[in-house]
Amino acid sequence: MSILYDERIDGALPKVDKAALLAELREQLPDMQVLHAQEDLKPYECDGLSAYTTTPMLVVLPERIEHVERLLKLCYQRKVPVVARGAGTGLSGGALPVTQGVLLVMARFKQILEINPEGRYARVQPGVRNLAISQAAAPYGLYYAPDPSSQIACSIGGNVAENAGGVHCLKYGLTVHNLLKVDILTIEGERMTLGSDALDSPGFDLLALFTGSEGMLGIITEVTVKLLPKPQVAKVLLASFDSVEKAGRAVGEIIAAGIIPGGLEMMDNLAIRAAEDFIHAGYPVEAEAILLCELDGVEADVHDECERVGTVLDKAGATEVRMARDEVERVKFWAGRKNAFPAVGRISPDYYCMDGTIPRRELPGVLRGIRELSEAFGLRVANVFHAGDGNMHPLILFDANQPGELERAEALGGKILELCVKVGGSITGEHGVGREKINQMCVQFNSDELTLFHAVKAAFDPSGLLNPGKNIPTLHRCAEFGAVHVHHGQLPFPDLERF
Repeated sequence: MSILYDERIDGALPKVDKAALLAELREQLPDMQVLHAQEDLKPYECDGLSAYTTTPMLVVLPERIEHVERLLKLCYQRKVPVVARGAGTGLSGGALPVTQGVLLVMARFKQILEINPEGRYARVQPGVRNLAISQAAAPYGLYYAPDPSSQIACSIGGNVAENAGGVHCLKYGLTVHNLLKVDILTIEGERMTLGSDALDSPGFDLLALFTGSEGMLGIITEVTVKLLPKPQVAKVLLASFDSVEKAGRAVGEIIAAGIIPGGLEMMDNLAIRAAEDFIHAGYPVEAEAILLCELDGVEADVHDECERVGTVLDKAGATEVRMARDEVERVKFWAGRKNAFPAVGRISPDYYCMDGTIPRRELPGVLRGIRELSEAFGLRVANVFHAGDGNMHPLILFDANQPGELERAEALGGKILELCVKVGGSITGEHGVGREKINQMCVQFNSDELTLFHAVKAAFDPSGLLNPGKNIPTLHRCAEFGAVHVHHGQLPFPDLERF
């Protein structure tokens, strides 16, 4: 069974009369763009996980909330599946369409509705780019903290759907920690507001529940994010190591010293060389691993922390520790890390980006485990980490033109995720589950937990129409995968028990 995609998901969905649906959309929403010709649909057949593709039945590009509202009501009445898509930069197949459904593209909702410097928040539509929020807030000395590597392109709606992180999430948190409020539409087309303008609101924390739900519970129409003051000063230390294990241990020792860096990133030699060839960031290409440690705040505190971190790194076995000379070099150091993925793409025909999270104390052992798995599967792995919070991004290098290599890369990726779970970690830190990790969900969660997840899904979407076949596997599928024994009877979606 493919880890990433199972055609039975589409086969289990009810057949939809495309011509009838298209005619009704044109009648009810004549001013909304609907794509239906094969050549117009092809660009939307995948997200950032391009190894797996599905051509959607229809693609709609609304420009007003009323368009989305009416569309959802129509799809709910006709029992037509709906998959939401933002910028399409996701890496887990979360926006992969279904053949018998509508792909709802929210990219045209790109207005920044309000920047409130007194309240330190911004109200934005879901199609606004992550980086655009900080750019709009910059004149007020504010910025939006979560900064995924794709921030120049990814949309805030997608960030909320996947609970995106970034290189500075160690100190400033993931998307969920930087939200005040999200406005959504349910599958029935009803409007809901989760959270509030205050820092807390009564009742269940539905905002946290919704964040990271991968488009399975509702469609995001507006997001209110927290803004932070720009730090007075930021300094980056680059430390070189002659082994990845030493670098891994150094990460834990920095945190153990009571220091919480703004960012703490790690790259191994393969990733270092690829990034240096691409960006010319000044990385030491002979090092087996490097750490990038950014410290920010007021100048006196940052100066003191730089000295303390330098001492920790020396004791941890760093062969060299140097500080970025100026802001230009600091930006260059981070450019190398943030461009590690495309850099690796220059040295291999294909690569498969994994996303798992482990306790920091397990980093040296897991790195050894990844190396052993790499040798066993005969595929190179470039390691890039949000090391401070244990979020790993092993990049598995392969050539899809070689028979069996894609399947081998999938299998290796699955084993890496299972290793993360074995040491007390998780199968994802920020990319989400989507279709990619659906089998590994069976490894991390037991049948009671999966049943509860399905009950939550059913509370928001009883017909199972929003992003079907993603994120949460059925117990039947897990039993087939060999990870969960079915003993609780039917799930809330009996029509989907077949896969």
